[in-house]
Amino acid sequence: MRLRLIIFALLILASLAAACSAAPTAAPAPSVATEAPAAADATAPPVSAAPATTSSHYFVVSQQLLPDLGGRLINAVTENAYTPLNFVDPQTGQAVGWEYDAVNEICRRLNCQVNWNVTAWDTMISAVREGQFDVGMDGITITDERKQQVDFSDPYLLSQQFMLVRAGEDRFANAAEFAADPELLIGSQAGTTNFYTAVYEVLDGDESNPRIKLFDTFGAAVQALLNGDVDMVLMDKASSTGYISANPDKLVVIGDPLASEDFGFIFSPGSDLTASFNAAIDSMVEDGFFDHLNRKWFYLYGAQ
Repeated sequence: MRLRLIIFALLILASLAAACSAAPTAAPAPSVATEAPAAADATAPPVSAAPATTSSHYFVVSQQLLPDLGGRLINAVTENAYTPLNFVDPQTGQAVGWEYDAVNEICRRLNCQVNWNVTAWDTMISAVREGQFDVGMDGITITDERKQQVDFSDPYLLSQQFMLVRAGEDRFANAAEFAADPELLIGSQAGTTNFYTAVYEVLDGDESNPRIKLFDTFGAAVQALLNGDVDMVLMDKASSTGYISANPDKLVVIGDPLASEDFGFIFSPGSDLTASFNAAIDSMVEDGFFDHLNRKWFYLYGAQ
């Protein structure tokens, strides 16, 4: 009897084992990543699945075939005084801004290394022209006159000049009303598009007009506005947004735009970097990276 029970138990265990081995297994979860189709050009670089920036924003990196600069060192120069394009963050003491992010990303795409330098605005164009630096930037407007001195990249920003004033300003609402009051003063930086707009679009065309108070940097002009030393600073809408965000309830923009201009990076005449930077700029427009920078620096930065 005991032998029969043992055999019977063994048969039950065997049948259970067979049933378990025959049971269907759960299908594996589908992978998030899928295999990319083969590139038409075998020499084209693979499309990165990683973010094009260290931020939380992700981009479909352009599939354009970009030049490879082979790790070349690029000496870049800016002023660190044009919020939010290039400035020193008061919270961290680090040099940051739209142009820093843009050029760092350009070199990431072109396989080059950036060595950042700082110089004054009034020496920047001549320094780049003479080859002291490879590329310069400071919200530099592309003009025919400047094209005689340096090469420009394709435009990376469209700027329009607006009147930045203290909040609550009620003495004038447009350029004509400003010009009509001889007591009102403009703060500006010599040699900039803002300065020439003040001279020729607001005042009388006299570049030595005493109603224009000159400062070494845009930041100093804005501080003079905040202090009540001048009554208006002409500035592009993007930078105005940055200063307004940094000084909530103290600054506003009034009136219609007085001038429009394109910003470009500058290179020494005949530089081989111009075409490479243009290719990278084109790819960054295509995949939305510039849109990300505009949102980050013109809207989100001041809200932090």
